[in-house]
Amino acid sequence: MKLKENTGYKVFLVVNTIIMILISVATLFPFVYLVAQSLSSEKEIIAGNVTLIPKGINLKTYIYVITEGEFIKYYKNTILYTVVGTTLSLAFSSMLAYPLSKKELKATKILTPFVIFTMYFGGGMIPNYILVVKLGLNNTMAAFILPMMISTYYVLLMKSFFASTPKDLEEAGELDGLNKFGVFMRIVLPLSKPIIATMTLFYAVMYWNNWFQAFLYLRKDKWPVAYYLQNIIRGAGANDADAQQVATNIRSCSMVLTALPIICVYPFIQKYYVQGMMLGGVKE
Repeated sequence: MKLKENTGYKVFLVVNTIIMILISVATLFPFVYLVAQSLSSEKEIIAGNVTLIPKGINLKTYIYVITEGEFIKYYKNTILYTVVGTTLSLAFSSMLAYPLSKKELKATKILTPFVIFTMYFGGGMIPNYILVVKLGLNNTMAAFILPMMISTYYVLLMKSFFASTPKDLEEAGELDGLNKFGVFMRIVLPLSKPIIATMTLFYAVMYWNNWFQAFLYLRKDKWPVAYYLQNIIRGAGANDADAQQVATNIRSCSMVLTALPIICVYPFIQKYYVQGMMLGGVKE
């Protein structure tokens, strides 16, 4: 019996390993292809010779994107929006999720359905636009950050994680003289590194890749890099030779430049990300 179980387990490991390898290859292939295409010459791309290895190394695309216009300025805008937006989102989302995780609070049963309601129903784009304009937030950082500052889904994940925090530790903190906010800041948050790291990644990616808010509310000098690159892709000129050279692989280059910072950050928080998704997703 044990021999059969061991054999079945080994077969499972082999099959599971093969499936994971295939998924990894399928996930990595598009990005590696983009990098190869962004570094290849126009001639090789048109000829269809570029797969996973760059052909006819060409850096004109990167030089064009970085030096043409005000790329660095918009990159700085994106960094600012991402840092400020992620910080505010984490602060307000956690402060909303923590009281919702306390079933003994009478207001929790009343407020939770209202919070969940906002995940399925919203005011719509036009009312949101009118509200932002009427508040005088047009062409400000607030117009980019406030409309998406709190994600209901992320709040529910944090709520589930906070609900798993040992109550004995919170009660011990209160006995030591901490108020509810002190317990939250000095006990709950330090124990919540996995979910905080996970939400940091989610919110940072959301702000980093967002261009639609810029399209609605921001003028050119305040654009994030995602919207700026979209305009470069649409307007890569056909008048001069350099622009023609860039036009073929500029999409690949812009995607690489946009994705690179997030890819560099992810390995440092991956272990917290896995823990946060597992615990935040199943605890209640």
